[in-house]
Amino acid sequence: MSFRVLHPGDVDWRASGVGPRTADLAGQLGTAALSARLWRIAPREALARHRHRAETELYVVLEGTGRIRVDDDLLTLAPLSALLVEPSSVRQIFNDTNGDALWLVAGSEREFSSSLELTAEQLAHIYPDGPKALPPELAG
Repeated sequence: MSFRVLHPGDVDWRASGVGPRTADLAGQLGTAALSARLWRIAPREALARHRHRAETELYVVLEGTGRIRVDDDLLTLAPLSALLVEPSSVRQIFNDTNGDALWLVAGSEREFSSSLELTAEQLAHIYPDGPKALPPELAG
């Protein structure tokens, strides 16, 4: 088959290891050619501050206010805003608003499907502050 469809009611949402709920769209559609996830970020939640070795990522805010730090730049994005982040830039999505934010994050040159596949050295490179570091906006 040259295409696959994943309908909204069939999407498998799961808790991630860091808190926010996620849906692995690429995995559920059966492809390793790219990564594509939905992330529902509730108030006071954050994804891990991270970077990649080769994967360029496209971030799209689907609902709510998108808050992300890329290197030293703090961005606030409106719904349907898109952001491209090169592999070596350190990035972190977080939510310091009162409502949920829904993000689509897609990447090329998929590096891994689970952090359990990585060595300690690879983990230290990808997560420079560890996989559970919060941004200053959510600390305390």
